[in-house]
Amino acid sequence: MYVLIFSAFLAFLISIVATPLAIRLFRRIGWGQFVREDGPDSHHTKRGTPTMGGIVFTLATVLGYTIGKLVAWNPPSLSALLILGLMVGIAFIGFLDDFTKISNQRSLGLTGWAKIAGQVIVGTVFAVLALFLRDSEGRTPVSLAISGVRDIPWLDLAQFGIIAGTILFVLWVLFMIVATSNAVNVTDGLDGLATGASIIAFSAYVFIGFWQFNQSCLQYGGGGAVNEDMYRCYDVSAPLDIAIVASCIVGALIGFLWYNTTPARIFMGDVGSLGLGGALAGMAILTHTELLLILVAGLPLIVTGSVIVQRVYFKLTKGKRIFLMSPIHHHFELKGWAEVTIVVRFWIIAGLCVAAAVGLFYLEWVTHPSG
Repeated sequence: MYVLIFSAFLAFLISIVATPLAIRLFRRIGWGQFVREDGPDSHHTKRGTPTMGGIVFTLATVLGYTIGKLVAWNPPSLSALLILGLMVGIAFIGFLDDFTKISNQRSLGLTGWAKIAGQVIVGTVFAVLALFLRDSEGRTPVSLAISGVRDIPWLDLAQFGIIAGTILFVLWVLFMIVATSNAVNVTDGLDGLATGASIIAFSAYVFIGFWQFNQSCLQYGGGGAVNEDMYRCYDVSAPLDIAIVASCIVGALIGFLWYNTTPARIFMGDVGSLGLGGALAGMAILTHTELLLILVAGLPLIVTGSVIVQRVYFKLTKGKRIFLMSPIHHHFELKGWAEVTIVVRFWIIAGLCVAAAVGLFYLEWVTHPSG
């Protein structure tokens, strides 16, 4: 518990001190934001604002976790390393996208397929390592079962055979990572919107990881399906370390939000939004709460859904639109809502989604037939 608090505070401290330094550095070297020409007129004033701030809170997260573990003289867990590796790997794809925009002096970076290809490569490495590497207790961080609040027996992909089940699970993991990282990326359209929503979402995994640690099957003599049937316990690898990583991300984002809120002095860029989405998916996978991610990442999924609905309706009706502009937060901008009003109201929606997710997680434990 002390390591969790210390690491989170350290990540916050690094972020809130390093972000203004990054603002000055990025402005000096010309890492400024490019704005889409067809966007709301109010956004043109944001052109040139330093971007790629995600570098700062990603480094703050890694340093906060690393230093916290060193101070506690406690080695890092496999699960934590997998999540941090996924976050950094997906963030690197975002960095390439941002750097391409700056180099080409336009608002378009890597092609959509190029970004997806990069996410697939990083996600495949994550999935394979999670399936075959073992932690200090001899367990792999994931199983071949798709999970809700815990692994769902009738959705165990191993029933199709080890080879087929492994391939299907890797494809499922890739879908989660690509979908979530791009959803957070689409949400990053207003000052502080994605940052605040991510703080709320990762806070859920601080609670989930800490709760799973307190209710670990190891306290009943080891993990495994037998113990889960006998007790209301969780067979999750290093849940406390997952909670520590989540707390570090929350701390780093709070420090970043100080400068990212309206009017933003720095944007997170794709390096930040893609990395956050990747980490969010990774936590859902390693805590065995994959389907619960639908609620934890409720706001990004709603925002992304508005884009999908807009495009489908546009094609079916040959030019008609449901929203004035998508993603949906731009629709409300064009309707005259103040940017800060949209952001706060969307944060409330994100909070309600996360509250529902945490509520379902706890309700499952309370109503578990064993125990």
